[in-house]
This record gives sequence, C-alpha cells and structure tokens, in this order.
Amino acid sequence: MTLPAIITDWFASRGWVPRRHQLEMVDAAAEGRHSLLVAATGAGKTLAGFLPTLAELISDPDFDGLHTLYISPLKALAVDVRRNLLMPVEEMGLPIRIETRTGDTSSEKKARQRARPPHILLTTPESLSLLLSHEDSFAMFAGLGRVIIDEVHAFANSKRGDLLSLSLARLQAISPQMQRVGLSATISDPDAYRGWLAPYGDIDAVRLVEGEAAADPDLQILLPEGRVPWSGHSGHYAIPQLIEEIGRNRTTLIFCNTRFLAEFIFQKLWDANDPKYPIGVHHGSLSVEARRKVESAMAAGELRALVCTASLDLGVDWGDVDCVIQMGAPKGSSRLLQRIGRSNHRMDEPSKALLVPGNRFEYLEAQAAFDAVEEGVRDDEVFRPGAYDVLAQHVMACACAAPFNEADLLDEVRSAMPYSAIDAETFARVIEFVATGGYALKAYDKFRKLIPFSPLPLAGGGGGEPEGAQSPLRSLPPLTAVAPQRLRLPASGRGKSWRLAHPKFAAQHRFNAGIIVDAPMLDVRFKNGRTLGRVEENFASQLRPGDAFIFAGMAVEVEAIRDLDLIVRAAKKATQIPSYMGARMPLTTHLASRVRAFLTDRAGWARFPDDVREWLEMQDWRSALPEPGQLLAETFPHEGRHYLVVYPFEGWNAHQSLGMLITKRMEMRGLKPMGFVANDYALGVWGLEEISDPAALFSADILADEFVEWVENSYLLKRAFREVAVISGLVERQHPGKRKSGKQVTFSTDLIYDVLRRYEPDHLLLEAAWADARERLTDVGRLGDLLDRAADTMLHMRLEKVSPMAVPLMVMIGRESVAQGSVDDALLAEAESLAGIAMTP
Repeated sequence: MTLPAIITDWFASRGWVPRRHQLEMVDAAAEGRHSLLVAATGAGKTLAGFLPTLAELISDPDFDGLHTLYISPLKALAVDVRRNLLMPVEEMGLPIRIETRTGDTSSEKKARQRARPPHILLTTPESLSLLLSHEDSFAMFAGLGRVIIDEVHAFANSKRGDLLSLSLARLQAISPQMQRVGLSATISDPDAYRGWLAPYGDIDAVRLVEGEAAADPDLQILLPEGRVPWSGHSGHYAIPQLIEEIGRNRTTLIFCNTRFLAEFIFQKLWDANDPKYPIGVHHGSLSVEARRKVESAMAAGELRALVCTASLDLGVDWGDVDCVIQMGAPKGSSRLLQRIGRSNHRMDEPSKALLVPGNRFEYLEAQAAFDAVEEGVRDDEVFRPGAYDVLAQHVMACACAAPFNEADLLDEVRSAMPYSAIDAETFARVIEFVATGGYALKAYDKFRKLIPFSPLPLAGGGGGEPEGAQSPLRSLPPLTAVAPQRLRLPASGRGKSWRLAHPKFAAQHRFNAGIIVDAPMLDVRFKNGRTLGRVEENFASQLRPGDAFIFAGMAVEVEAIRDLDLIVRAAKKATQIPSYMGARMPLTTHLASRVRAFLTDRAGWARFPDDVREWLEMQDWRSALPEPGQLLAETFPHEGRHYLVVYPFEGWNAHQSLGMLITKRMEMRGLKPMGFVANDYALGVWGLEEISDPAALFSADILADEFVEWVENSYLLKRAFREVAVISGLVERQHPGKRKSGKQVTFSTDLIYDVLRRYEPDHLLLEAAWADARERLTDVGRLGDLLDRAADTMLHMRLEKVSPMAVPLMVMIGRESVAQGSVDDALLAEAESLAGIAMTP
C-alpha cells in the first residue's frame, strides 16, 4: 500500500517525510498482517498506527461504520490522542469522524455511538467489554478493520490485559479480517508481546517493526543543597530547587508515585511559590471536570508545572514539556523511561529529566535506574495465566450479547494467549459458576444467571426452550434475530448451549462490570453540587464536621457526610491530606540487582556523593556489605530490645509478608517478638529475646506451613476474595440509581467467603483469590526465591549497636502506617539521632 497523495502532501507541508517505521506499518497492513511497533517516545508511534486507517478511509470514502478501535490504558490518553489525531485529519480536510468512549462519556453519547458509530473510536478495555455485551455488538463490529493497542506493555501482564485479550478474541470472531496493532516504547522482549498480541499466540502472524534510535536522554540526579537524607520518601527537601527548575523551563511535569504524595508536593510547591508560577495537580481521584481543566490548560501552555501521578505517565503528548522530575525512587527502568519520554516529546531532541531520591537507599536506586536508562536496558516482564474472575466476567458479557455454545466459546477463549492452556474441565467450572454461583450458592435465584437450552434450528423445527422455561425468556431476542451466523450452534455432541435466565441480569452486568476495584470511595462535593473528586471511605470515616484537609490543591472543611457524599466548603488553612490504600509500586528485580551490585563495587563509589560514599564505607567497616546473591542479617541491641535486620532487596510486598511470617515463627520459638517494619530494601524485626540463629527462622518450609495458615486466616485472602467476587460479578457494586457503600460490599463478600470456605472450599473464586493473594498481595514468587537461598547464603553479623545501613529502616518503626510525606520532618530528626550512633566508630 502506498500512502495517498493527500497524506504525503500533508507531511511535506510541515517539512516532514514519513519515517521508515511509519511506512513499514503501512506495508504490514497491506500484507494483511498484525503488527507490533517498538519505537522511542516522540517517534510518531500513534500516527504510525493510524496511517493505514487514514489511507484506507481515504481510498474508500463511502465507508460507513466503525473502521478502527484505539485502546488506551488511560482515559486522559484517549482524549489526548483524539486532540492530536484530529489536527492532521482536519488539516487534510478528511471527512473522518473520531470520537472517544470512556467512563466519562455521557450515556446519551454512548447510545448514539452504538446506533451510528464513528469511523474511529478511542476507548479503554473496560468500555470495549461493555460494548461487546450488547446485542447489537455483532452489527457494530462486523466491518471492523483494525484495533490499535497503545502502550501495550501497560496491559499485557495484568487483569486489564486479560480482559482485553478476551475482547480481542471476540472481535476477531466477529470480524475475521481485523488486524491487531500494538504500540510501545518500553518492551524488553518483543517476541513475548508478539505472542500476546497474536491470535493463538502465533508470533509469525505479527510483524515486528522497530523504530530508529532516539536522542539520548539528558538525565540527572538532583542532590540536596546539603546531605542526602537518611530517611523519608517525598524528596520535599528539594522544593526550593524545584521552584528554580520550574523557572528555567516553559513547562515541567513532576511525577509522584502516589496520589497522597502528589497533593503533598503540590502544597509544598505552592507554599514556596514566591514567583507565583501557575502550577496544577492531576491524579485519578480528582473529578472529571478538574482533570479536563488541567489537561486543557496544559495543552494550551497555560501551566508552568503540573504535579501528577501515573495518571499521566503513559503516552500523553504535550510538546512544550521541557523537563520531567521524578519525586522519590522510580522503582523500574521501564517506568522511568516512559516518564522521561513526556519531556521534549520529539524523537530528535533529548528528553530532560531529574531524579529526586528521598533517602540514601533511594539514591542508589535512582543511580541504578539512571545507568539502566543510559544503557537502554528495560525491566523484564513475567507473563502469567489469565485470571478466572476476569474470564467469568467475559463469559457473562458474551451471554448478555447472545446465547452461546460452550465448546465454541472455549475455542474462542483459547485463542487469547493468557487463556490458551485452559482445559475443558476448568472452563466448564467457570461456566457453572457464572450460571449458578457454584454448588454452595446454586439454591439462590440471585446467582442463577444462565440456563442451558437446546437451540432452535435456524430454519423450521421446534423446541429450543430450556426445560421449565418461564416467560422472562420469551422477552429475549429470538436466536435468528441475534446474528445467527455468530452463534455457531452445535451439531449433536458439541456441548451445552447457554442463554441468560432473565434480561435483568444484562443490566446488572453492565452496571457492575470492570476490572479496577478501587477502595470504597466517597464523592467530595460543595453544597452547590460541584464535585472535586473522591476520597477513600476509610479516610472519610475519620473526619468530623469542622475538620479541614487539602484536596485538589485547595483547603476544604467538612460540613457533613451524607450517604456516599462528603460535603465540604472552602477553608482558609489545612494540613491534613487524604491517604489512599493504592498498591505500592514494586521495586523491579532488575533494579534490585543493580543496587546490590553497587554495594560491593567499591571502586564505583567514587561517583557517589560524599555522604553516600561515607555511609557505605562506614557500613563496610562496622558490619558488612552483602555480595550479590548473599543475604546479610544483622543482630544488635537497641533501647532494651533485640533487633534483626536483613537486606533481601526483594521489594516491600515480599518483605512485608516475610515480616509477618518471621514474627509468627519467633513467637512459636519463645523469642517474644514485638513487631516488624519493611521497606523495598530491608526487613527489621524486634523482640525481647536475642535472635542468636536467624537462619533457622528463614527455612523454606515457612511457605508450606506458616504462610498457608497465615493467608487463610488473615485479611489478605478476604481482601483478595472481595476483589475477585466483584470482578467476577458474584457481588454487585451498585444497582441502577443506588451505589453500595464499601461496608455493604465487604459485608456481602465476607459472608459469602465464610459460606464457601465451609461448604465448598474448592470453589473457583477461592482458587482465584488464592492466586491473587499469593502473587499480587504478597509477591510470593520473590519470597520463595529468597527463602530458597537464605540458609546457604546468609551472612550473620552480630553487632553492638545499629549499623549505618539499618538507619533508614529503623527510623520508620512506629510510623510505617503513617502516610508518606507527612512525617518527614520528624523522621529527619530521629534519623540524625540514630545516624549519630551508627556512624560513630
């Protein structure tokens, strides 16, 4: 396929020529192949993905209907891409209709899009799944030519990716000619992603297109005007330097790893903003109106700086961003590279970025990320099997659209890479769960959503109603009215066919479908109805009328809490900031390995700041520095207690889980544990008795004994069950016109959890919850690796007092549950006291 003259003329009018990888994407489309484009940020990836679509619509001006779907990981990205795609379309005068569809789209517009879809629809995996749950989805997607998946790395190894892969399988069945296109700048193993993208994992069906190398980034680590702090994570010591940096640039993006930290840093910047620079804040808990206002201001060049979270780190293209600042540790080289790419979003210009480490360990992590980015090394991805709760949600969506045959749907599901290995027996368990809730729940009508039936012949014949069918079934569309060519109704012996037990279950599914299960939230509103955003129910439950807090960058005072609304008014001053229970970003194994290597690369310490180098030198003299693969364990007394500090570098999740298990084992052995504290680098436990043999606490059988008992009796499994119950559709989040509170949802799931554990311990959702609790909540894979090597690699150092490397961990004791940032000043004071002890020979 050659590009139409109108497109090449548009390139020429801007002084451009199509890049090689853009033309290769056009060639791949002409060959009828799927494609994966891996190219640097600013290389025109998005335009490359759309070029075949524009060319095809230009050559077929009479095409009417949906031609291309664009799937975005973020609502903001879909809106941003529409803005940037409309410009060339309008400048070329093309009659191409482009629209977005997300959770923010009005119901009226959504209905119109289904009746008369645009040529190009920009959406998210959740909105796509909901579209596929409608009876008219077969007609809507029948002519679909292409699906473009932007930032494919953000999807593939997650439940959102599971849902998207199943939706792609359904779209391919509806429209066999459909081409799949993946776009990314941060993939370490392209073949793995080709397999994820391809139907049935056939990587040869996906053409790999690699872009030209981009300009090397201009990356620096911002050091304080003084010493690198011992503790803390916010990096707010650098606020005066950030104000200066904002003054040097047209626009600066300041990334924070949490919503709390974004509000905290914004407030600190605002307090120090003597030049009165226009600064905004953006995160996922703000209202749609607040986010759109900030995004529009950024696009118009009206802001000098924007403090944000991961809500903006994927693909948002603001060309006038001169500098990106990362507050705190980046946690992964791929994530850092992604964020750096938001600066000077042009391939031929270097992206400028500053890293602001919060403490000395974070300095090492920042240096590790710095080196990885310079070397072009990305974090590895570990692909995992698809989740059962997501599959259950997809099966229900399929049933809402039309009756289906179990064997045929299994074939379709297996074409999605995450579910390629699912066997017929397991799939039948998923169907049975969707149909009845499972053995222990099948007596309750509210869980009986599907019923088997014998399909009617397409021409003539009779029967077809399920045994004992009631009138509600007759209100469903007849089989011949619901795309009979898609049903592939079975010949004899081909397995069961299923349909909805009642139309009400379709409405219930669409109200509650989705993969992201947020903590229970309350809307923050003014009396006039203006919504600022949402805070978590746990935080709101601690507030009383008259309490003030900072939200959306302003001080507000609580007037009342009514149902699920937190009514506020403007306040003059506030210091409290909402805390959120969002998952911590895990330290990647790649960065952890680099940090461990720093510890024993004594020749390399010369490039570190003096205080960081002295910290490591004193640790080396006073205790030891672990070799790569070695586990250092330090024991020492402090203030009447006995401490054990180990340095696995396996991330907070694994260390937190290990801390619970070790304290339990200490209790069994009479060591009288009093508590533990963990960060990404180390774990500390303390008690009343000396720990003379730490290796005995780390035997691998802890995962078979204490771990199983602990998970089964802890909140972790119940929390995981709550999420899988919501995602699978077993428990509703909301009814039409009424939203459940978090307490109501938790009560429902806890009740069902107890019933299933007693009467059906092998229930599908308990199995799914266990998988989540093991892999996501506790990082059990890294924990298992650590325990496997602990006994053979442990280096036990008996010390008389706290070691230098233990200081950043020790100062968190008693404060580990406090929101990061708010206690930094107190931490610094205590750190100086401990450091005085640790750094004295």
